[in-house]
Amino acid sequence: MQNVLFWYSGTVLNWFCSYLTDRCFYVSMDTCSSGTHEIGCGVPQGSILGPLLFNLYMLPLGDVIRRHGISFHSYADDTQLYIAVSPDETDQIDALLNCIVDIKSWMGVNFLQLNQDKTEVLVIGPEGQREKLFPKLQHLKPTQSVKNLGVIFDSELNFIPHIRNMTKIGFYHLKNIARVRPFLSQASTEVLMHAFISCRLDYCNALLSGLPKKSTLNLQLLQNSAARVLTRTRGREHITPVLESLHWLPMRFRIDFKVFYWFLNVLTALRPPTYLTCFYH
Repeated sequence: MQNVLFWYSGTVLNWFCSYLTDRCFYVSMDTCSSGTHEIGCGVPQGSILGPLLFNLYMLPLGDVIRRHGISFHSYADDTQLYIAVSPDETDQIDALLNCIVDIKSWMGVNFLQLNQDKTEVLVIGPEGQREKLFPKLQHLKPTQSVKNLGVIFDSELNFIPHIRNMTKIGFYHLKNIARVRPFLSQASTEVLMHAFISCRLDYCNALLSGLPKKSTLNLQLLQNSAARVLTRTRGREHITPVLESLHWLPMRFRIDFKVFYWFLNVLTALRPPTYLTCFYH
Protein backbone atom coordinates (compact mmCIF):
# COMPACT_ATOMS: atom_id res chain seq x y z
CA MET A 1 0.00 0.00 0.00
CA GLN A 2 2.89 2.40 0.61
CA ASN A 3 3.80 2.35 -3.09
CA VAL A 4 0.31 3.54 -3.94
CA LEU A 5 0.00 6.21 -1.27
CA PHE A 6 3.40 7.62 -2.21
CA TRP A 7 1.73 9.50 -5.07
CA TYR A 8 -0.71 11.31 -2.80
CA SER A 9 -0.11 14.08 -0.29
CA GLY A 10 -1.92 16.63 1.78
CA THR A 11 -5.62 16.15 2.39
CA VAL A 12 -5.94 13.09 0.13
CA LEU A 13 -3.14 11.29 1.95
CA ASN A 14 -4.73 12.18 5.28
CA TRP A 15 -8.02 10.68 4.11
CA PHE A 16 -6.37 7.35 3.29
CA CYS A 17 -4.36 7.34 6.51
CA SER A 18 -7.48 8.06 8.54
CA TYR A 19 -9.31 5.27 6.78
CA LEU A 20 -6.59 2.66 7.24
CA THR A 21 -5.31 3.41 10.74
CA ASP A 22 -6.69 3.38 14.29
CA ARG A 23 -9.24 0.69 13.51
CA CYS A 24 -10.51 -1.70 16.22
CA PHE A 25 -12.68 -4.79 16.31
CA TYR A 26 -14.44 -7.12 18.71
CA VAL A 27 -16.34 -10.41 18.47
CA SER A 28 -19.96 -10.61 19.60
CA MET A 29 -22.08 -13.75 20.06
CA ASP A 30 -25.56 -13.58 21.53
CA THR A 31 -25.21 -11.46 24.66
CA CYS A 32 -21.45 -11.96 25.04
CA SER A 33 -18.76 -9.72 23.56
CA SER A 34 -14.99 -9.90 23.55
CA GLY A 35 -12.64 -7.09 24.39
CA THR A 36 -11.68 -4.48 21.83
CA HIS A 37 -8.46 -5.05 19.90
CA GLU A 38 -6.57 -2.94 17.38
CA ILE A 39 -6.58 -4.06 13.73
CA GLY A 40 -3.03 -4.32 12.40
CA CYS A 41 -4.07 -4.90 8.78
CA GLY A 42 -7.15 -5.00 6.59
CA VAL A 43 -10.06 -2.67 5.89
CA PRO A 44 -13.68 -2.61 7.17
CA GLN A 45 -15.81 -5.31 5.59
CA GLY A 46 -18.56 -3.97 3.34
CA SER A 47 -16.93 -0.57 2.97
CA ILE A 48 -16.96 1.41 -0.28
CA LEU A 49 -13.18 1.56 -0.56
CA GLY A 50 -12.73 -2.06 0.54
CA PRO A 51 -12.80 -3.74 -2.92
CA LEU A 52 -10.51 -1.10 -4.46
CA LEU A 53 -7.95 -1.30 -1.67
CA PHE A 54 -8.05 -5.10 -1.69
CA ASN A 55 -7.39 -5.15 -5.46
CA LEU A 56 -4.42 -2.82 -4.94
CA TYR A 57 -3.14 -5.08 -2.19
CA MET A 58 -3.40 -8.11 -4.50
CA LEU A 59 -1.58 -6.52 -7.45
CA PRO A 60 1.84 -8.08 -6.65
CA LEU A 61 0.27 -11.53 -6.96
CA GLY A 62 0.09 -10.96 -10.72
CA ASP A 63 3.88 -10.59 -10.88
CA VAL A 64 4.26 -13.90 -9.01
CA ILE A 65 2.08 -15.68 -11.58
CA ARG A 66 3.69 -14.02 -14.62
CA ARG A 67 7.13 -15.25 -13.58
CA HIS A 68 5.93 -18.77 -14.35
CA GLY A 69 4.45 -17.83 -17.73
CA ILE A 70 0.93 -18.75 -16.60
CA SER A 71 -2.15 -16.96 -17.91
CA PHE A 72 -4.53 -15.81 -15.21
CA HIS A 73 -7.63 -13.80 -14.43
CA SER A 74 -8.48 -12.23 -11.07
CA TYR A 75 -11.79 -11.03 -9.72
CA ALA A 76 -11.67 -9.74 -6.14
CA ASP A 77 -10.32 -12.66 -4.07
CA ASP A 78 -10.92 -15.22 -6.85
CA THR A 79 -7.85 -15.98 -8.98
CA GLN A 80 -7.98 -18.41 -11.91
CA LEU A 81 -4.96 -19.89 -13.68
CA TYR A 82 -5.06 -21.15 -17.29
CA ILE A 83 -2.67 -23.39 -19.21
CA ALA A 84 -2.85 -25.20 -22.55
CA VAL A 85 -1.17 -28.59 -22.27
CA SER A 86 -0.72 -31.79 -24.25
CA PRO A 87 -0.87 -35.14 -22.39
CA ASP A 88 2.63 -35.89 -23.68
CA GLU A 89 4.13 -32.70 -22.26
CA THR A 90 4.57 -31.93 -18.58
CA ASP A 91 6.46 -28.64 -18.65
CA GLN A 92 3.32 -26.53 -18.31
CA ILE A 93 1.95 -28.74 -15.54
CA ASP A 94 5.23 -28.41 -13.62
CA ALA A 95 5.06 -24.64 -14.10
CA LEU A 96 1.50 -24.64 -12.80
CA LEU A 97 2.42 -26.64 -9.70
CA ASN A 98 5.40 -24.40 -8.97
CA CYS A 99 3.21 -21.35 -9.48
CA ILE A 100 0.70 -22.61 -6.90
CA VAL A 101 3.51 -23.17 -4.40
CA ASP A 102 4.77 -19.61 -4.92
CA ILE A 103 1.23 -18.23 -4.60
CA LYS A 104 0.82 -20.01 -1.29
CA SER A 105 4.15 -18.64 -0.08
CA TRP A 106 3.30 -15.09 -1.18
CA MET A 107 -0.04 -15.27 0.63
CA GLY A 108 1.63 -16.52 3.79
CA VAL A 109 4.01 -13.56 3.82
CA ASN A 110 1.17 -11.09 3.14
CA PHE A 111 -1.26 -12.24 5.86
CA LEU A 112 -3.47 -14.21 3.47
CA GLN A 113 -4.30 -17.90 3.24
CA LEU A 114 -4.88 -20.09 0.19
CA ASN A 115 -8.21 -21.85 0.67
CA GLN A 116 -7.45 -25.46 -0.16
CA ASP A 117 -11.12 -26.44 -0.02
CA LYS A 118 -11.99 -23.91 -2.74
CA THR A 119 -8.95 -24.64 -4.92
CA GLU A 120 -10.27 -26.66 -7.87
CA VAL A 121 -8.77 -27.98 -11.10
CA LEU A 122 -10.83 -28.40 -14.26
CA VAL A 123 -9.35 -30.26 -17.23
CA ILE A 124 -11.15 -29.44 -20.48
CA GLY A 125 -10.83 -31.64 -23.56
CA PRO A 126 -11.74 -35.05 -25.00
CA GLU A 127 -12.30 -37.67 -22.32
CA GLY A 128 -9.42 -39.89 -23.44
CA GLN A 129 -6.94 -37.01 -23.36
CA ARG A 130 -8.18 -35.80 -19.97
CA GLU A 131 -7.66 -39.19 -18.38
CA LYS A 132 -3.98 -39.14 -19.39
CA LEU A 133 -3.49 -35.95 -17.36
CA PHE A 134 -5.25 -37.10 -14.19
CA PRO A 135 -2.24 -39.01 -12.74
CA LYS A 136 -0.09 -35.87 -13.09
CA LEU A 137 -2.71 -33.76 -11.31
CA GLN A 138 -3.80 -36.37 -8.79
CA HIS A 139 -2.92 -34.42 -5.65
CA LEU A 140 -4.81 -31.37 -7.02
CA LYS A 141 -8.02 -33.44 -7.27
CA PRO A 142 -9.41 -32.56 -10.72
CA THR A 143 -13.17 -32.07 -10.75
CA GLN A 144 -15.81 -32.54 -13.44
CA SER A 145 -17.18 -29.00 -13.15
CA VAL A 146 -16.44 -25.68 -11.47
CA LYS A 147 -18.51 -22.55 -10.89
CA ASN A 148 -17.11 -19.33 -12.31
CA LEU A 149 -19.02 -16.15 -11.40
CA GLY A 150 -22.30 -18.06 -11.35
CA VAL A 151 -21.64 -20.12 -14.50
CA ILE A 152 -20.92 -23.84 -14.19
CA PHE A 153 -18.13 -24.94 -16.56
CA ASP A 154 -17.80 -28.67 -17.22
CA SER A 155 -14.98 -30.74 -18.67
CA GLU A 156 -16.66 -31.09 -22.08
CA LEU A 157 -17.93 -27.48 -22.25
CA ASN A 158 -21.43 -28.66 -23.13
CA PHE A 159 -22.84 -26.56 -20.25
CA ILE A 160 -25.39 -29.23 -19.42
CA PRO A 161 -24.80 -28.91 -15.63
CA HIS A 162 -25.17 -25.12 -15.92
CA ILE A 163 -28.42 -25.35 -17.90
CA ARG A 164 -29.77 -27.95 -15.50
CA ASN A 165 -28.97 -25.71 -12.54
CA MET A 166 -30.52 -22.63 -14.20
CA THR A 167 -33.77 -24.40 -15.01
CA LYS A 168 -34.01 -25.89 -11.52
CA ILE A 169 -33.65 -22.49 -9.85
CA GLY A 170 -35.83 -20.80 -12.48
CA PHE A 171 -38.76 -23.21 -12.05
CA TYR A 172 -38.46 -22.90 -8.28
CA HIS A 173 -38.95 -19.13 -8.47
CA LEU A 174 -41.61 -19.46 -11.17
CA LYS A 175 -43.62 -21.79 -8.93
CA ASN A 176 -43.56 -19.21 -6.15
CA ILE A 177 -44.58 -16.42 -8.56
CA ALA A 178 -47.47 -18.55 -9.86
CA ARG A 179 -48.80 -18.88 -6.31
CA VAL A 180 -49.15 -15.13 -5.85
CA ARG A 181 -50.08 -14.36 -9.48
CA PRO A 182 -53.83 -14.03 -8.72
CA PHE A 183 -53.07 -11.15 -6.37
CA LEU A 184 -50.70 -9.26 -8.70
CA SER A 185 -51.25 -6.93 -11.61
CA GLN A 186 -49.76 -7.61 -15.03
CA ALA A 187 -47.08 -4.95 -14.54
CA SER A 188 -46.06 -6.22 -11.09
CA THR A 189 -45.86 -9.81 -12.33
CA GLU A 190 -43.71 -8.74 -15.26
CA VAL A 191 -41.28 -7.06 -12.87
CA LEU A 192 -40.98 -10.33 -10.94
CA MET A 193 -40.48 -12.29 -14.16
CA HIS A 194 -37.60 -10.07 -15.21
CA ALA A 195 -36.09 -10.10 -11.72
CA PHE A 196 -36.18 -13.87 -11.18
CA ILE A 197 -36.48 -15.50 -14.62
CA SER A 198 -35.34 -13.33 -17.54
CA CYS A 199 -32.18 -12.16 -15.78
CA ARG A 200 -31.11 -15.78 -15.36
CA LEU A 201 -31.91 -16.66 -18.96
CA ASP A 202 -29.84 -13.70 -20.17
CA TYR A 203 -26.88 -13.99 -17.77
CA CYS A 204 -23.80 -15.09 -19.76
CA ASN A 205 -26.06 -16.81 -22.29
CA ALA A 206 -23.58 -16.01 -25.08
CA LEU A 207 -21.59 -18.97 -23.78
CA LEU A 208 -24.40 -21.22 -24.99
CA SER A 209 -24.00 -20.12 -28.60
CA GLY A 210 -23.49 -23.05 -30.97
CA LEU A 211 -24.97 -25.67 -28.67
CA PRO A 212 -27.46 -28.15 -30.17
CA LYS A 213 -31.08 -27.07 -29.95
CA LYS A 214 -31.89 -29.96 -27.61
CA SER A 215 -29.33 -28.66 -25.10
CA THR A 216 -31.23 -25.41 -24.60
CA LEU A 217 -34.68 -27.00 -24.77
CA ASN A 218 -35.20 -26.82 -21.01
CA LEU A 219 -34.38 -23.11 -21.04
CA GLN A 220 -37.04 -22.61 -23.72
CA LEU A 221 -39.54 -24.56 -21.60
CA LEU A 222 -38.75 -22.27 -18.67
CA GLN A 223 -39.31 -19.18 -20.80
CA ASN A 224 -42.56 -20.60 -22.18
CA SER A 225 -43.82 -21.37 -18.68
CA ALA A 226 -42.93 -17.86 -17.51
CA ALA A 227 -44.84 -16.37 -20.43
CA ARG A 228 -47.90 -18.51 -19.66
CA VAL A 229 -47.89 -17.53 -15.98
CA LEU A 230 -47.49 -13.85 -16.85
CA THR A 231 -50.27 -13.78 -19.46
CA ARG A 232 -52.43 -16.45 -17.80
CA THR A 233 -52.30 -18.52 -20.98
CA ARG A 234 -53.43 -22.15 -20.84
CA GLY A 235 -50.99 -24.94 -21.56
CA ARG A 236 -52.76 -26.16 -24.69
CA GLU A 237 -52.57 -22.78 -26.42
CA HIS A 238 -49.71 -22.10 -28.84
CA ILE A 239 -46.84 -20.18 -27.20
CA THR A 240 -45.38 -18.33 -30.22
CA PRO A 241 -48.09 -15.62 -30.36
CA VAL A 242 -47.71 -15.15 -26.59
CA LEU A 243 -43.96 -14.59 -26.87
CA GLU A 244 -44.52 -12.18 -29.75
CA SER A 245 -47.05 -10.17 -27.74
CA LEU A 246 -44.51 -9.85 -24.91
CA HIS A 247 -41.69 -9.04 -27.36
CA TRP A 248 -39.68 -11.96 -25.90
CA LEU A 249 -37.23 -13.55 -28.31
CA PRO A 250 -37.11 -17.37 -28.09
CA MET A 251 -33.99 -18.63 -26.37
CA ARG A 252 -31.94 -19.55 -29.45
CA PHE A 253 -32.53 -16.07 -30.92
CA ARG A 254 -31.96 -14.50 -27.52
CA ILE A 255 -28.53 -16.14 -27.39
CA ASP A 256 -27.66 -15.07 -30.94
CA PHE A 257 -28.75 -11.53 -30.15
CA LYS A 258 -26.31 -11.39 -27.22
CA VAL A 259 -23.44 -12.58 -29.44
CA PHE A 260 -24.26 -10.02 -32.14
CA TYR A 261 -24.50 -7.32 -29.49
CA TRP A 262 -20.99 -8.06 -28.22
CA PHE A 263 -19.50 -8.15 -31.71
CA LEU A 264 -21.18 -4.86 -32.54
CA ASN A 265 -19.45 -3.41 -29.48
CA VAL A 266 -16.12 -4.76 -30.70
CA LEU A 267 -16.57 -3.25 -34.15
CA THR A 268 -17.89 0.15 -33.06
CA ALA A 269 -16.27 0.84 -29.69
CA LEU A 270 -13.22 3.10 -29.69
CA ARG A 271 -11.51 0.96 -27.07
CA PRO A 272 -13.26 -2.41 -26.83
CA PRO A 273 -12.23 -4.79 -24.01
CA THR A 274 -9.22 -6.92 -24.89
CA TYR A 275 -11.01 -10.13 -23.95
CA LEU A 276 -13.49 -9.38 -26.77
CA THR A 277 -11.05 -8.19 -29.42
CA CYS A 278 -8.98 -11.36 -29.09
CA PHE A 279 -11.94 -13.39 -30.40
CA TYR A 280 -12.50 -10.96 -33.26
CA HIS A 281 -8.88 -11.02 -34.45
